[in-house]
Amino acid sequence: MKKPKWVVQKEQDKKAQGRETVWLFGLHAVRDALMNPDRQKIRLVVTLNAHNKLSDAIDGVGITPEIVDPRRFSVPLDPGSVHQGAAMEVKPLEWGRLEDVCIGPKSPRVILLDRVTDPHNVGAILRSAEVLGASAVVGTRHHSAPETGALAKTASGALERQPYIRVRNLADAIRDLQNMGYLVLGLDGEATQTIEMAVEGKRDHPVALVLGAEGPGLREKTKETVDALVRIDAAGQFGSLNVSNAAAIALYASKAPVDRAQD
Repeated sequence: MKKPKWVVQKEQDKKAQGRETVWLFGLHAVRDALMNPDRQKIRLVVTLNAHNKLSDAIDGVGITPEIVDPRRFSVPLDPGSVHQGAAMEVKPLEWGRLEDVCIGPKSPRVILLDRVTDPHNVGAILRSAEVLGASAVVGTRHHSAPETGALAKTASGALERQPYIRVRNLADAIRDLQNMGYLVLGLDGEATQTIEMAVEGKRDHPVALVLGAEGPGLREKTKETVDALVRIDAAGQFGSLNVSNAAAIALYASKAPVDRAQD
């Protein structure tokens, strides 16, 4: 019996993911990946100077570095990548299912990205998400930034610690979060209510914030699926924020109440 096309595609995608590797670069990104026991490390290429700076992280990891001349640093990086003499081939991290990371904290916060493809923006969002205590950043498998060296470098180590999940369908992920008890808010500059207004009296609820790419914003399907559309409150005339800045502000504006009993 012939398999349905969607089954064949799913099997092909799974095989492709199994073969996928990522080249991380830069002293900070490589150091954090070396120190992450969950990161599968394949190949480490360093200059002597970089090796000396990373020696404490390399020791005991079980990977033999290839020490090369700076003039012969030939690894498959994009032209202009500032590698600082260090690059490592790794497997992408596997964070599990949405429910594996979005259920747990008393009042979790989650960021969802609707076709945000710029790795620098996603890296900056991961960094803010880690600092502000988000449970996860969620993108889509297609039309969103995958793990790349540029994303890892911008994330400044957060990629190794902050769950970054890519789902097949964003609307389905939103509905899954709603079924988990999340209040799902979509950021839209034309919304009538602010984030603060939407979470008033609900700060102890799990909250998910959905952001779209600069320019296109949220897709219509996304707008129809969220619980409410909200805007960032602004003073005076206001254009638009970079999506990474908007994510940080939205997380802060929707933050859960402090548990004074733990102070």
